[in-house]
Amino acid sequence: MIEVKTEGSVRIDVWLWAVRQVKTRSLATSECKAGHVRINNEPVKPSQKVQIGDTVRYRFQGFDRVLEVTGLLSKRASAALAQQCYIDHSPPRPTRLNAPAPIVRARGTGRPTKKERRALDRLRAQERSAFAELWDDE
Repeated sequence: MIEVKTEGSVRIDVWLWAVRQVKTRSLATSECKAGHVRINNEPVKPSQKVQIGDTVRYRFQGFDRVLEVTGLLSKRASAALAQQCYIDHSPPRPTRLNAPAPIVRARGTGRPTKKERRALDRLRAQERSAFAELWDDE
């Protein structure tokens, strides 16, 4: 039977896989290498150790998941046991009602003018900076 450790440390890629946040360990490793995983707001390598009390943030489907580590697993466990190893502090995902509207041009209007293109670039830059602020918070 798999038991939850209450002391020591486990590799972050193993922990993410064991608590069923990613499907495979190799996917967890590639997420760490790509910079999508942070421990206590610091980017980590796959071999970084995670301990109880650490805050793990990782990007999932374009949104951040914020997990507080409450137990350590080194092998994949049942979903019920895996949920006991973390507390989810993730902010709620935006609904379609409060999400920004996509930029749509009417059909047949041709290419955007230089003025319209610059306005679109400014709008996209504002959206990117808003997402960057969300990632850098906390």
